[in-house]
Amino acid sequence: MAVIKLMDELLSNKIAAGEVVERCASVVKELVENSIDASSTEIKVELIESGIKEIKVTDNGCGMDKTDAVMSFNRHATSKILDEDDLYHIHTLGFRGEALASIASVSKVDLYTSTGDVGTHVTINGGKVINVLATDARVGTIMSIKELFYNTPARLKHLKSLYTEVANIMDYMNKIALSHPNIRFIVTNDSKELLRTDGSGNLLKCIKNIYGINIAKKMIEISSENNDYKIYGYISLPEVYKTSRNNIVTIVNGRIVRNIELNRTINDSYHSYKPDNYYPIVILNIDVDTTLVDVNIHPTKMDIKFGNMENLLELVSDTIKNALVKKTLIPHIEEKPTYVKKEYEEIKLDFDTNTVNDSEDEYIVNEDLIESEVHEDIKEDNSTMPLMYPIGSVFGTYIICQNELGMYIIDQHAAKERINYEIVKDKLSKKLKENMPMMFPLTIEYTSQEFIILKENLDFLRELNFDIEEFGINSVIVKAHPVWLPKGNEDNAIKKIIELVINKEKNFDIDKFNDNVAATMACKMSIKANTALTISEMENLISDLRRCKNPFNCPHGRPTTIYYSISDLEKMFKRSGF
Repeated sequence: MAVIKLMDELLSNKIAAGEVVERCASVVKELVENSIDASSTEIKVELIESGIKEIKVTDNGCGMDKTDAVMSFNRHATSKILDEDDLYHIHTLGFRGEALASIASVSKVDLYTSTGDVGTHVTINGGKVINVLATDARVGTIMSIKELFYNTPARLKHLKSLYTEVANIMDYMNKIALSHPNIRFIVTNDSKELLRTDGSGNLLKCIKNIYGINIAKKMIEISSENNDYKIYGYISLPEVYKTSRNNIVTIVNGRIVRNIELNRTINDSYHSYKPDNYYPIVILNIDVDTTLVDVNIHPTKMDIKFGNMENLLELVSDTIKNALVKKTLIPHIEEKPTYVKKEYEEIKLDFDTNTVNDSEDEYIVNEDLIESEVHEDIKEDNSTMPLMYPIGSVFGTYIICQNELGMYIIDQHAAKERINYEIVKDKLSKKLKENMPMMFPLTIEYTSQEFIILKENLDFLRELNFDIEEFGINSVIVKAHPVWLPKGNEDNAIKKIIELVINKEKNFDIDKFNDNVAATMACKMSIKANTALTISEMENLISDLRRCKNPFNCPHGRPTTIYYSISDLEKMFKRSGF
């Protein structure tokens, strides 16, 4: 008797739903992408109980006739690809023909659609077609998904809290809005509006709608291209950073994608401009010939493979670094905008942490006071570190300066760190053959495992101008060291550098190693807090800082300088307007 049998179609659709429909956000993603593929210019997403009770997506796209409306729920039914060759020229967001069949198999569906003639209403419960009726001729599609996972209780049980579900939905909706600023998006949950964009095509205005006016004012526009790729979008000033990589939004040919190498390159481009455990806000569009990318890796269609990846990474890195170098990156401490009190009860999404918080008494920026375009609030400034004149210090740590523009506060330790960092890194890159004999040679003992690694790298340390050799069992002796080690702290500096060599990564990068050494030594060599400086010493420090390639941040990303304009000071002391 035959054991292997053909699986029932409804059962196979339920199994497929496990990959395509993981949570409410998965349903929203598939339906919204279908609406975008239908050339919609306005898409509204309405949720009831964060989508668990109902997800309703309304668009003004091209719609479907009766035959297509019914056929669209069959597995592998799609209008977007016809043959194998189309897989290498994908221009739509959806193309696998799995989404609607999978969604319908685990929910109750009502579809209203029309191309402008007689409309069609299709009702499906658990994958079974219940009714196909004629309806009004409104052009576009309304898709209502009710009681998701009602017939798969195990999956329903594992849905997260209402707050988590709506947070995941909003994470996706914010990103899809950023990837399609030419489409007007509206999102509501239990009739409370969570997102509204105007569909004007202005990406910066869309950033303002999602992140707020203060973040939008601190974004830098970028644009560049090479033979294979064209990139454009916005990156945040280094003073704006988040605790999550989630705010690095990469978009390829209009599709939101994930690529670890690309995200790492974007983050590394901010190296020494921000703390290592924080991440910038980046909205990066990448236009590329469809034959150079493969999006058919996973049913979610978010993972992607690039052809000529090195060309893309180099383009992204150079473009971001060049944009940052051209900016005066002194954080501007501004008087807070006028606030008005607004009473409301709605879920407020924290886009950074993907969590939401109930808020009944929230203060929001008065939109009536922000009538001008965001572009008008952003002034291009390609100047370097401005001239400033020290007039004193506070707590033996912060130097107070002034010029005709306003007041500056310099963290003397962070400033000296930056100066020393660039000096040490320059000497490392030039591989100067200078070292200093030690009056008392330093003997260091290691574990057998550490010593084996160290032995393999003794020549590397000698290239750094260490006179080092084996000395007994699992020990080395250091007789001379590079001249740039911090005076008075040579022993600790030597141990730290050898530790970095022992703990180096498998794919060793000499530039990253030199950078790490330079940052470590710079901190050891720098002025400590509570160290009083004379005015002359302050002037010399500022002069050295202005000669740095990046005078705005210490090697660990902390700002060296902050700025208060004369206007801001007058506002804070209520002198403005009097």
